Amino acid sequence: MDKTDRAILAELQADATLTIDALAERIHLSRNACWRRVKQLEETGVIKARVALLDAAKLGLGLTAFIAIRTAQHEEKWLEKFSRAVRDFPEIIGVYRTTGETDYLLQAVVNDIAGYDQLYKRLITRIALTDVSASFVMEKIKETTALPLA
Repeated sequence: MDKTDRAILAELQADATLTIDALAERIHLSRNACWRRVKQLEETGVIKARVALLDAAKLGLGLTAFIAIRTAQHEEKWLEKFSRAVRDFPEIIGVYRTTGETDYLLQAVVNDIAGYDQLYKRLITRIALTDVSASFVMEKIKETTALPLA
């Protein structure tokens, strides 16, 4: 990956709706060369998808929760059941297996505290957990989907 590929990625991270013509103009490349590079980035999986970023608050999803989960079970069968369960919840937008005292960290977006409570109750009926605790976002100081390309 060279400087031109990074420039393409930077532009697409800022606006994935750019046409090939507009993208090529911004990075000072011919249309065909730009198209070939974008296709290569897609084929190699560097560009995973092009999506629309939505405003959660405007959709009534005003509460972001980070849910810390601990479990005493670390068998493959439990992990498969856990993975299936969390994938079934559209409110859960991120699931991470972590080091330290927390085994899994989940990110969820819900309407409000009552929405979180409903999510929590549905989650614990699907999978056995040792400990669940949540932190709620009071203010988003920085939130981005753009990866550093330096």
